Amino acid sequence: MEVYHVDLSPGSGREEASLAWLDESELVRWHRAGHPAPRRRFALCRAALRAVLCEQVGCANESLAFGFAKQGKPFAMVDGCSHPVSFNVSHSGSHGLIAVTSTGRLGVDVEERVLRRRLEALIQGVCSPLEKAELASLGELQRGHAFLRFWTVKEALIKAEGRALAMRVAELEVPEEMRRGATRSVARFSQTPETSWCLEDIGTADFAAAVAHEANPPS
Repeated sequence: MEVYHVDLSPGSGREEASLAWLDESELVRWHRAGHPAPRRRFALCRAALRAVLCEQVGCANESLAFGFAKQGKPFAMVDGCSHPVSFNVSHSGSHGLIAVTSTGRLGVDVEERVLRRRLEALIQGVCSPLEKAELASLGELQRGHAFLRFWTVKEALIKAEGRALAMRVAELEVPEEMRRGATRSVARFSQTPETSWCLEDIGTADFAAAVAHEANPPS
């Protein structure tokens, strides 16, 4: 598994150069994005994703397209045929992340470290009772950082599993070792009992981020 960072901050000529990678349908989506910031994020992330996948798969950009599973999760197609490479994309503020692997389901999430004015409401909505109690014991700054660590782990897992609307986020409890500061864990969850997930905290001083990768994909 590999994870790539994409700089989404404004830069002279970078967005214009990225448009050369996009196909006709993607250019339509870019035009429809409306405001400059979402247009820039879409163009830079999609161009970077295409470059990464072309390198991983060994194909020309013109041969690469995207299909969509029933749940809406995209998959790669090369010359009209689906390819088993697994990937996921997330962006927040000026940061984008692309995760890619040759086997197993995969999810990634990134959240820029900015002040959340509705932090307590977010905690109540997405954290388990145990996570809420642990967060309540922390100071304001630590609580914000810990919440983002919990949230990105959960979001990466939900994206990897592919049932975002069916999974109850507050019931997905972050493994104890990660709540205590460990950066990696292998865990099972009651909502996905048949699957072990490799979880990794890949946050930096600028953003919180996590990746979830299926540990035992079917052959």
